[in-house]
Amino acid sequence: MKSRHLACLSFAMLPVLMSACDKDNNNTPQTSAATITIENVLDSRPLVESGTFKNNGASPVVMPGESVSFQFSAAKGQAVSFVTMYGWSNDLFFAPSNPGIKVYQDNGNPVEGDVSSQIRLWDNGTRVNQAPGASVSHPGTAEAAIQNVTEVKGVDAQGNAFAAASSLMKATLHYEGNAIFTLTITNTSGNTSNPTPFSPGVWAISYIAGGNLLDPAPLYEAGKPTANGLTNIAEMGDNSVLGAYIAARTGIFTPLSPVLVVVYNGIENPIYKTGEKDRGKGLKELAQKGDASGLATYLKTIQGVKDVYVLPAASSTVLLPKIGAQAGSSVSQQLNVATGDRLAIATMYGLSNDWFFASRNNGVDATQKGDISSSIGLFDNGTAPNQFPGAGLTQFNLAGMPLEESKLIEEVPNPNAFTTLPAIPNIIKVTIN
Repeated sequence: MKSRHLACLSFAMLPVLMSACDKDNNNTPQTSAATITIENVLDSRPLVESGTFKNNGASPVVMPGESVSFQFSAAKGQAVSFVTMYGWSNDLFFAPSNPGIKVYQDNGNPVEGDVSSQIRLWDNGTRVNQAPGASVSHPGTAEAAIQNVTEVKGVDAQGNAFAAASSLMKATLHYEGNAIFTLTITNTSGNTSNPTPFSPGVWAISYIAGGNLLDPAPLYEAGKPTANGLTNIAEMGDNSVLGAYIAARTGIFTPLSPVLVVVYNGIENPIYKTGEKDRGKGLKELAQKGDASGLATYLKTIQGVKDVYVLPAASSTVLLPKIGAQAGSSVSQQLNVATGDRLAIATMYGLSNDWFFASRNNGVDATQKGDISSSIGLFDNGTAPNQFPGAGLTQFNLAGMPLEESKLIEEVPNPNAFTTLPAIPNIIKVTIN
């Protein structure tokens, strides 16, 4: 009888026990699969800086004895190019040979002083040349067929004589520090056989990536027909058309480093916090060199961190931007996430001193779906002095050695001291599906 009662008790308790088991199962977070994709969607530009110049006096023309200057930033391997009209001609212009005037020596020291020997005189190939002088008629007689741009080496195609360009124009570089230069162009033609004014001009500097200039001939190309508004300068001294063309090709180019992704629960964003200094746990190496390995190793030791991934692009390691018709790079990773999990990422703004893209604040709900690009910010790690992004002497990915600095991590303002960036979702796109 006693055993019968126990059996009845056991069966009577079964629904309660089953209910208790169900309750425990409900408290166990249910994991689900998700895929995070990070893309470099930047519609990149090949020129890091460009501009126009003119005499700031009563006339925009640079007369004999007068000078004009402009300032720019540059990294090792970059060069500055410019064009300006030989005013008393039909269609001649001054410019350095492509890719321009290199502003650093091979050892990395900045070039200073007279660089006039690199200036050349060019024939635009659109007008029949008259004897140079104040009596030249503009625009003059058109060539029967447009000729290629050619260098004038003492005598033009019509037999007119010219002094060396370096005797007509003096070009001087001065290094201002922090990768900043001033180029001064002085009209020295007054006491030569070829006195002439110089017109307003255009200047440009190409990005360098992988040791190669993205546009080694930004303003003209010898041996090819004139293009993109160069004729307006060469024939009329009008720099507006070429200036507008060059401005449209100037902007942002940057790869993104292999992307760090971390899934965590019950803690704050373990990667960084604004208003604090770099913690010395590997973020500095990510922000300066694009190396996330040290930070990933550290994050795996933190209680509350569930998964850590470093995602390199398949063919190039770094995530390249859109270049012409070529789409930007992307990386993806499948995740197992549960209710309460948070997700954060970090990746270097490749052509900077120590800027990095990262999830703002405490990241995002790892179980949400869709485009989360609006949760990403651009931050200054505060461990290296900033220079013009893509034109800095001490930027690691431009063969430089970052200098030391110790400041608080803060969001990069836009516009910033150097340039205006596109909206962040137009640079980096992050989706969870």
